[in-house]
Amino acid sequence: MSASAPERKLLPLFTPAHEGGRSKATCEFRCGNACFHDVPNESANTYFGDMVTANASRRAVLKTGGLTAAVVGLGTAAGALPAAAAGIAKKSPFGFTAIDAVPAGTDAVGVPAGFTWDALIAWGDPLFTDAPAFDFEAQTEAAQLKQFGYNNDYVGLVRTANNNRAALVVNHEYTNDNLMFAGYTSSAGLTDEQLRIIMAAHGLSVVEVTRANANSPWAYEVGAPLNRRIHTHTEFAVDGPAAGSDLLKTSADPAGTTVLGTLNNCAGGMTPWGTILSGEENFNQYFVQKGATTPEQLAAWKRYGIAGSSGRGWERVDSRFDLAVEPNEANRFGWVVEIDPLDPTSTPVKHTAMGRFKHEGANVTLTPSGHVVAYMGDDERFDYVYKFVSHGTHQAGNSAAARAHNKTLLSSGDLYVATFVGDGFEDGVSDGTGHWIPLVVDNESKVPGFTVEQVLVHTRLAADKVGPTKMDRPEDVEVNLVNGRVYVALTNNSARQPAQIDEANPRSSNKHGQVLELTPDAGDHLAATYSWKLVLIAGNPSDPTTYFNGYDKTEVSSISCPDNVAFDRSGNLWISTDGNALGNADGLFLMPLEGDHKGHLQQFLSVPAYAECCGPLIAWDDKTVFAAIQHPGESDDATYENPTSLFPYRGDRGPRPAVIQIRPEAKGKATTKGKGVTGNTGARIGDQGLGR
Repeated sequence: MSASAPERKLLPLFTPAHEGGRSKATCEFRCGNACFHDVPNESANTYFGDMVTANASRRAVLKTGGLTAAVVGLGTAAGALPAAAAGIAKKSPFGFTAIDAVPAGTDAVGVPAGFTWDALIAWGDPLFTDAPAFDFEAQTEAAQLKQFGYNNDYVGLVRTANNNRAALVVNHEYTNDNLMFAGYTSSAGLTDEQLRIIMAAHGLSVVEVTRANANSPWAYEVGAPLNRRIHTHTEFAVDGPAAGSDLLKTSADPAGTTVLGTLNNCAGGMTPWGTILSGEENFNQYFVQKGATTPEQLAAWKRYGIAGSSGRGWERVDSRFDLAVEPNEANRFGWVVEIDPLDPTSTPVKHTAMGRFKHEGANVTLTPSGHVVAYMGDDERFDYVYKFVSHGTHQAGNSAAARAHNKTLLSSGDLYVATFVGDGFEDGVSDGTGHWIPLVVDNESKVPGFTVEQVLVHTRLAADKVGPTKMDRPEDVEVNLVNGRVYVALTNNSARQPAQIDEANPRSSNKHGQVLELTPDAGDHLAATYSWKLVLIAGNPSDPTTYFNGYDKTEVSSISCPDNVAFDRSGNLWISTDGNALGNADGLFLMPLEGDHKGHLQQFLSVPAYAECCGPLIAWDDKTVFAAIQHPGESDDATYENPTSLFPYRGDRGPRPAVIQIRPEAKGKATTKGKGVTGNTGARIGDQGLGR
């Protein structure tokens, strides 16, 4: 940036300072300032507040260093990186030496010595042969519809029959309007064309990628047959029990079975049949709701954070975002959507059987009986964890018939919500038992006063009636396919009061979050009960309330605000962060779950200035980590004219969110250039390989 650049000024749209690590700009564009509004969950569901006294005794144990955990030996160091990376660093058992945390405003990404990265694809890169090259000064809706979208989040890789060719699928969660256009002051000042560009930049991208061999980096192909943009005007089919419900009908869709677009797509997951699941999260902020309505509708809008919303200005170019015009349009968002990246002619689907809330994502596993079980988090303070169990069973193989059958499995099933009960803090560990409370079973509502359609469309209201546990922003919920356990990223909750703490959410004013491990009884994901334990209570290791699965806290990295979890082929836990409240840049961390190094959390990378760590995908051969840099330069004083990041350092005038790939170098060179790597959403153990 030039030394003569004008003084930056705080944009008038921004709210007061956030209590956590997020910038005010993040709060504005990511979630519509959710934390500055009243908590939507006003139900009287328990916080298990009678454990407050026990919690105080736990803190006494923590202060004396008395927290320990048993060590389970594996014969070798758990957490070992792939053979390709082994031996690069001598100071760590993981194949790399942990990097030091860096201040949040540092415009570079830290990578361990011996690793390198490059940007695979960035916002505005052309996907089709007739798409123009990106130009900050000449953006158009027509161009953006054929270019890679903004703020990449989830990253999935679906292999074709050739292991060196795959479909890369990426969510585009939201846009930083102030960094996209010159002279931005508020959405009211945007032109109609700029609003249409913003709408086109949301959604998902499917991009064909190739490599020469397993030791080579990936590259994307312009004009490849599988390339596709899914955006705000893409047609989605609605299936499941709520399809055709009066709650989903609009003037443009009187049948209630077809929706245009998908919004605020956050995390995701890969299915065994080669499709991608994507969660619609903070959709509420796109709708204007200011007029009078029925008490029932107002209650539903309020529970989803819509009541009184001023929107993002989209109603100016598309009236369906004005709820006075189309009161049911908001009900058509907040779903899990399924995309088939191997069929560019396929119609994406919104699955109503899986319930409607602020989905961080959805991740599935197969039971021995062939049923599909999906775990989901509702990313809001004091909201819940859910489970879906399919009625149908999976058909093995990659034949067209098997894939067609398996693509129906999420259309019909049972829906549950979780409760967590602690066993007391006397053992010095936050753990206990829980059970799944039924919401819909065998196509019958289990919620008094709610029909099946009402449970599925107004899932939050229905869940409030059955007494689940209020959690600290449950985001990514994933199954570790090595140990069969489920891991829940609970990002933070500064609104939790001392009287509201419980063993699963053990801190008030929780700025740093925790990770919960859920073990189904008898290892059966169909079981109604489970045990659970907090394997990480995040923060500065010197803080006596933190916990690293019993590991010596003098040897671990600091971590704050776990957002998403991923697993490598050894079953080690990888954690990405969002909104670091310690003043450090967000990043990606490795924490083994078994062996001598269980709980030995080490930082693998950090992201550039004011970015979030997104999309960690540990490739099945463990030679590549895919990651997404989301909202680089999203500081309060950043503008189009005066950016605070230039990632991915291609010579552009401003930042461009990008997907990068991180690989071990042939020689142990330290990476300290003004470019870096990241990680954040929805990775599983490796990627989805078909036809191998």
